[in-house]
Amino acid sequence: MSKKQIRVQVFPDGRIQAEVLGVKGKSCTDYIEILEQLLDAETVDSAYTAEYYETGHVEVDQRNVNSIKLS
Repeated sequence: MSKKQIRVQVFPDGRIQAEVLGVKGKSCTDYIEILEQLLDAETVDSAYTAEYYETGHVEVDQRNVNSIKLS
C-alpha cells in the first residue's frame, strides 16, 4: 500500500499549489477540501493524475459479516 501524502507549495505571491499522492479514485478531492478549510482558501484550478481514475483497494473482514443476525 502506498503512503498517502499531500505535497504543498507556497509561492511568494501567496499562491498555493497542492498535490495529493497515494490516494486512488475520487476520494483524493476530500483531501483538497480539508486543505481548503485549513487554509481558508478556494481551489481555482485543478488537474487530475492517473491515480484519480484508478479504483482504491478495500479490505473486508468477512468473519464479522457472517456473525450478524437480522431480526
